[in-house]
Amino acid sequence: MLARAGKVGVALTARRNVTIVQLNDSHGYLDSHPEMFRTGRGEVLREAGGFARIGGAIEELREQRPGGVLVLDCGDTIHGTYPTVHSRGAIMVPILNEIGFDAMTAHWEFAYGPQRFDEIVGALDYPMLAVNCYDEADGRLRYPPYTVVERGGLRIGIVGIAATIVDKVMPPHFSEGVRFTLGKDELPGHIERLKDVEGVDLVVVISHLGFPQELRLASEVDGIDVLLSGHTHNRIPRPVRVNDTVIIQSGCHGSFLGVLELAVEEGAVVDLDHRLLVVDESVPHSPEVGELVEKALAPHRDFLSEVVGSTMTPLHRYNSLESTMDNFLLDSVRRATGAAMAFSNGWRYGVPVPRGAVTVEDLYNILPVDPPISTCRLTGRELVDMMEENLERTFAANPYEQMGGFVKRTSGLRMYFKIENPEGQRIQEVFVGDTELRAKDVYEVAYVTEQGVPPGYGTDRRNLDIGGIEAMREHLSSAGAAGVDASPRGGVVAV
Repeated sequence: MLARAGKVGVALTARRNVTIVQLNDSHGYLDSHPEMFRTGRGEVLREAGGFARIGGAIEELREQRPGGVLVLDCGDTIHGTYPTVHSRGAIMVPILNEIGFDAMTAHWEFAYGPQRFDEIVGALDYPMLAVNCYDEADGRLRYPPYTVVERGGLRIGIVGIAATIVDKVMPPHFSEGVRFTLGKDELPGHIERLKDVEGVDLVVVISHLGFPQELRLASEVDGIDVLLSGHTHNRIPRPVRVNDTVIIQSGCHGSFLGVLELAVEEGAVVDLDHRLLVVDESVPHSPEVGELVEKALAPHRDFLSEVVGSTMTPLHRYNSLESTMDNFLLDSVRRATGAAMAFSNGWRYGVPVPRGAVTVEDLYNILPVDPPISTCRLTGRELVDMMEENLERTFAANPYEQMGGFVKRTSGLRMYFKIENPEGQRIQEVFVGDTELRAKDVYEVAYVTEQGVPPGYGTDRRNLDIGGIEAMREHLSSAGAAGVDASPRGGVVAV
């Protein structure tokens, strides 16, 4: 039982019920796929996800609770797989409209550029919301900050906060002509308007800031009844309460839905029930959504199903310091370039690849946009500074300073660091092979996308004639029938 004092100026005469369904960070995974689950005996892979099942679960809830279901998307939806990237997000539109979301916010949606994203938004049957996304030319909000809907006899205000990092650490074309704030300063005014002018009974925030930032935001901003969190791929089994705000986040890749059932009386949430619903074979399919998914994927199935090698090691990106998926990617990069070290961004997205056959689809799930491999020259001092900056952006004590995914991925490097140390003082020792890194020495390194070695670091930056997909294919071919070994090797170690 969850009880709270009533809100001033809101008069509900009876208990009302509403069910809020959250999808976050589905990353374009239209079909079912392997998903990683942790057990007492370690990690296991099981099938989960698929928009036909997502649609079926939502249809079932709507049948059970007529007029009382609110379906919200926290973003990272229309980018992340070959079919979505190939269509620049377009194939998602009919599927999302068929499911019938009520609102969304965004992050990787901007990967196609703001103009293309606006075209997608114009084709959706529901609003894209962001209190913190501004046009650089005139300073106006590019999207509505909120919308109001009625569900279960309640007026519900929905406020959106897009990812603040789009114009800070993502490639420049993501944010051309657009700037992003944290949204914290704007949020109170919109909440006040929703309550005093729009007369809402419930304020729901859909956010893509990330769980640590959203916890702090909720502690500093009053009046948020529910905050649906995104970006950091947390599987939250039980709602978190901060400053009278109920916060949930629901995994990634469409493998989970958050189902939050609320009872509201006299303007207050008086009871709730929450399920982190695994979208597995027990969830019903929607035939209508399934037909649209098949239509979207059919042109690509033959190309994506080609087997190009095998792996001894299950590949995934679910660990914060090192991932087997990026060990495979960066081993491929080093093999293609002969570089002693290779770096990539600490991406979170990319569904697991089981031990055994590796397909073209798996490669594009690892690297949805096939960028050229790049090389540059880094001094040892620059390398340490780059990694210190990355560690701060990952583990900053102030959540608002956290800027993105996991720790930068490495190959050919061994680094020991202290998580708890202050900014700039975390790294203890670094080795290249068996040799300790020397500050004045210059090292030839390879990287994937400019997030691997950010601008401002290194000299002689060059894009090569080989892309990441080709490098992975060649590495798989060289491994032969035995398959590649991408086992954890302790490249980045917390001590």
